[in-house]
Amino acid sequence: MAQLQRIAISQNQLQDNRIVLAKEQHHYLARVLRLSDGDKFIAIDGMGKWWLVKLQAEFGEVLEALEVNTELKASISLLLALPKGNGFDDVVRVCTELGVDRIVPIISERTLLNPSSQKLDRWRRIAAEAAEQSERAFVPTIYESVTFNQGLSLFEAEHKYICEGRGDYPHLIECWRRVQVSSSHIRVVVAVGPEGGWSTRELEVAVDEGFEVVSLGKRILRAVTAPVVALSILAAELECS
Repeated sequence: MAQLQRIAISQNQLQDNRIVLAKEQHHYLARVLRLSDGDKFIAIDGMGKWWLVKLQAEFGEVLEALEVNTELKASISLLLALPKGNGFDDVVRVCTELGVDRIVPIISERTLLNPSSQKLDRWRRIAAEAAEQSERAFVPTIYESVTFNQGLSLFEAEHKYICEGRGDYPHLIECWRRVQVSSSHIRVVVAVGPEGGWSTRELEVAVDEGFEVVSLGKRILRAVTAPVVALSILAAELECS
């Protein structure tokens, strides 16, 4: 099925055995991709379900449900202090490809950006597009921005890490390899700081909330590079375990 176009749909688009295509979706399939009635594509609901669908006018006729096994064996939530400019766009796109489940923009002491609602809509579209491209079963949830303290207590998790570029801290991969990955789905939270890193107070608060301070290596990474490195490490370890 890899050659078929994937389209993310909402729950209310699925009615009985057909999918009501949004105007822009039909335009994309019929005008951009040049699909004709009878041509097939894949619909994903972003919540774990895929269907093989046949285009019929402005609808999609569901032919069969498909099995997909592309998700990680852990639910990973990323708390990311907002970087400058449009760097968050790239983080959302790449971390979606790597398997993240939830992304929370964090307003930290050194954050320079306070995003608008238009930014949030854009990030959610990017996540949906990246999930389509990377054949994800789920579209990650992109949250509204919260304060640092709110973000730390947002999720329950068995393993919580906060990444810091300076200081003598154990590497993330070293800490993760102490974890016994079982068949049950485990929950992980990773917090990554802004340009300039976390403040001393923020690190102390995170430790009090049960986070382990970890390093991503000897070099100082950009704010948009660090989350990709952290997710790459965890995804590789989970898929090879």
